[in-house]
Amino acid sequence: MYGLIGKMLAVPGQRAALADILLEGLKEMPGCLSYIVAEDLTDADALWVTEVWETAELHQASLGLPAVQAAISKGRSLIAGFGERYETRPLGGHGLARRAESLIGGE
Repeated sequence: MYGLIGKMLAVPGQRAALADILLEGLKEMPGCLSYIVAEDLTDADALWVTEVWETAELHQASLGLPAVQAAISKGRSLIAGFGERYETRPLGGHGLARRAESLIGGE
């Protein structure tokens, strides 16, 4: 599995509108196991996006999907910038099935 955790900074006062855009059309992302948008409790303009994908390649391919391209186009003017970004290898957890095949062979 492939994970991504990133901080997105909205234009002041536009966090809720940006979150709404990010949460639209999530069912049309093949290979996406989890996509969470959360408000930062210490920064009124920041969102955290936590994603889990079957593979890094499926995540990359999702950037070309019509629904994702539409969200990028619609939300671009509401984004002031980006903060931290972390790539991870999820092992499983509540709401996310443990993927035995990703653990075989020491991955």
